[in-house]
Amino acid sequence: MRIRLGYRIGYEFEQPTAMIATLNVHHSRVSDLERPDVMRTSPTVDYTSYRDGYGNWCNRLVAPAGAFAVTTDTVVRDPGTLDEVPETDYSLKVEYLPQEALVYLLASRFCESDLLSEAAWDLFGQLPRDWSMVQAISRFVHEHITFDHAAARPTMSAAEVFETRRGVCRDFAHLGVALCRAMNIPARYCTGYLGDIGVPDNPPMDFSGWFEVYLSGGWHTVDPRNFVPRTGRVLIARGRDAADVAITTTFGPNVMTHFEVWTDELPDPSASSGG
Repeated sequence: MRIRLGYRIGYEFEQPTAMIATLNVHHSRVSDLERPDVMRTSPTVDYTSYRDGYGNWCNRLVAPAGAFAVTTDTVVRDPGTLDEVPETDYSLKVEYLPQEALVYLLASRFCESDLLSEAAWDLFGQLPRDWSMVQAISRFVHEHITFDHAAARPTMSAAEVFETRRGVCRDFAHLGVALCRAMNIPARYCTGYLGDIGVPDNPPMDFSGWFEVYLSGGWHTVDPRNFVPRTGRVLIARGRDAADVAITTTFGPNVMTHFEVWTDELPDPSASSGG
């Protein structure tokens, strides 16, 4: 499967403003790109790139005063398979977890697992600590929250979502992460491209939020917003929560004037035609 993906995001800045953009395809998918997803700016400015503490590729720049835009357009090859279900699914005891997974057990800015611990154990404490528990948490979040763009705000936390029962994909993911961590299952927030490939009856999608859990010695995708395996998922970044993987972070006043994202399936030229 070939997927054309990209974005164009426009801003109006009052003054020259420092900015960080985390928009490149994750390094784990770079070998799938048909051409580099180089971030271009309009007007053209110099920027430097670096890896953050979670291994995500970030671009650092100073946006000039006035109209400013960042864009990319590329093609990624995808196997076209659905999200995998782990073949073995046991959850390791905390004392046996690898060190790099421990940070994903801790409460964070948007995933207050400490505040939700009692509720989590009341809801899921009698279940085996394996994939069935993760699926029960995902199902609960899927059924507990009503998708509502009007209710979205960038400061909404998992505990608030649990109470208000409304939100968008990041809120579904945050609540799932917080509940898994409360049950001692490492969970990390993910952001990336997720189009409507294979689900034409769904509204078109672009950037999306989901999460991953650490089971059986590996990380596995969980998506409580959709609650069905999906294809064409292209990771951009991972972190403790959305605060770690914001697509852009600006250090001054501005207005977003344009936001466009595309994820379109393309024909595969290598596929042979029938005669």
